[in-house]
Amino acid sequence: MQRESAETTALLGLAWLLGNEELRPIFLGATGATLEDAKNGAKDADFLASVLDFLLMDDSWIMAFCESEGLKYEEPMAARQALPGGNMPNWT
Repeated sequence: MQRESAETTALLGLAWLLGNEELRPIFLGATGATLEDAKNGAKDADFLASVLDFLLMDDSWIMAFCESEGLKYEEPMAARQALPGGNMPNWT
């Protein structure tokens, strides 16, 4: 996946998270971000990578996100690999 497409996927993930009343406070609490930080982070590839990292922590979250956006389940992981730090080995 190209970086521009990866950023678009991550932006969709950010919008989905911020619109999800159950996950929004969990995401903000886990990242220490405020809503203002999240809005500003939409322009930052590192922040967008953290959005995908968060979503990818739980299969049910990623499935719900993909289903709501019409994405294949593997697209967020492909997007994550195209963003900064995505080429790091995963030991789990």
